[in-house]
Amino acid sequence: MSQWVILVGRPSDLDNAATPHKVMTSRDYLARPALFGAERPKVINLCRSYSYQSRGYYASLLAGARGHRVIPSVETMIDLSERKLYENALPELEELLAKAIGAEKDCPREPVRFYFGYTDDARLERFAKLLFDWFRAPALEVVLEWRERVRIKRVGFASIGKLDEPEKARLLQAMERYTAREWRDARSKTPAKYSFATLVDPKETLPPSTIGTLKHWAKIAGRMGVDVEPIGKRDLPRLANFDALFIRETTAISNHTYRFARRAVQEGMPVIDDPVSMIRCTNKVYLNELMTANGVCVPRSVMIGGREDFARAADELGFPMVLKIPDGSFSRGVKKVADRTALEALALSWLEDTDLLIAQEFMPTRFDWRVGVLGGQPLFAVQYHMAKSHWQIINHETGGRPMEGGFTAFALADAPPTVLDTGLRAAKLIGDGLYGVDLKETDNGVFLIEVNDNPNLEHGVEDAAERDEVWTRLTRWFVERVER
Repeated sequence: MSQWVILVGRPSDLDNAATPHKVMTSRDYLARPALFGAERPKVINLCRSYSYQSRGYYASLLAGARGHRVIPSVETMIDLSERKLYENALPELEELLAKAIGAEKDCPREPVRFYFGYTDDARLERFAKLLFDWFRAPALEVVLEWRERVRIKRVGFASIGKLDEPEKARLLQAMERYTAREWRDARSKTPAKYSFATLVDPKETLPPSTIGTLKHWAKIAGRMGVDVEPIGKRDLPRLANFDALFIRETTAISNHTYRFARRAVQEGMPVIDDPVSMIRCTNKVYLNELMTANGVCVPRSVMIGGREDFARAADELGFPMVLKIPDGSFSRGVKKVADRTALEALALSWLEDTDLLIAQEFMPTRFDWRVGVLGGQPLFAVQYHMAKSHWQIINHETGGRPMEGGFTAFALADAPPTVLDTGLRAAKLIGDGLYGVDLKETDNGVFLIEVNDNPNLEHGVEDAAERDEVWTRLTRWFVERVER
């Protein structure tokens, strides 16, 4: 487990007894690069100044070079050096402020301080967390003003050297909350070497992994010196406490999963799924173009941007055909249309929300293949059977809970080589993470349907043939990248 190190400008700035973490001056940290050996501590930089080429600036700069995760980063220091560098964050911050402060008389006249995403002002709790999301710094000071509504005049750092004792106590209390390991298993007798966060939503109807599955992974990871802890969408401020992130909620560019992935990359931690993979995989139009350009076989396809494309789709693909929304998931946003009338009705409805659809030829099969790929190597191979009396593996048209078909898991050694090869070639075009490649095996060859950045990984299903080797390899993938 990585240790926390608190950097101060002067020994008197922070009494060692005030925190259980190691406290040292920036001068000592800068002068002793080999002090931590192979360990990679997490550094909280509480220097009095972060100005360019100050000790505080160099402490964060060299922390990055030494592989130490640090807040604030040099990027944050630069962002807050001039208003024009952070003004892109102001609209979202001011919108949240307006919901909290609705009258001029309620607008604070004095600068408001925020410590590690916390504040004593209950009205500004959500704003404090969003501010910390944008600018990860121990102590921030915000100057507000009223111009028709509440506005942000300035965002800057609050220097520990200027804090009185009550304010310093608030800072220390917030720091201990920030560094606390609230999810640690109290029964664990052996400290874990690493701690991995798993982003989950226990209420999700069709999660990529259930809570029971993640507990199974946690057992295997625990034997390898890794602590697996669940986090939720409100835990973004805690993300830097961990060494890696595994997203097990359905991903979307428009929701918090993308923000978590982006933050993990900014923190320098390995993440599944990474933002680039999300962007590439969540859009079926992009995938179709990418695979076609690189010689991976896909069903015949026609892009539909309006009424003028209906006739071409009908002529080139025939009926029935499959119509897809670019960013659907788990068989949602994918429908079969039987004739020109059905095509026009569905397409016109969907085009109200998206500028482009993709139509593909219908390729009937009894099952679909999914090849799991991790780090460019096959992880699992499964046949998903069609849902009863339906043409997809998940039937969302039941009027109730979605109905799923069965499955047949294959040992990798027994899976058809052409299926594995197509899956690997497709995944490598996306990246180095974890992907579920959906394929159809026909008399005319193997065709790629899509590459999923957030594939199902369920204990007893995808791992039914390769068993715990799946989870061992997943853990090893993360550990290898943490240690790079």
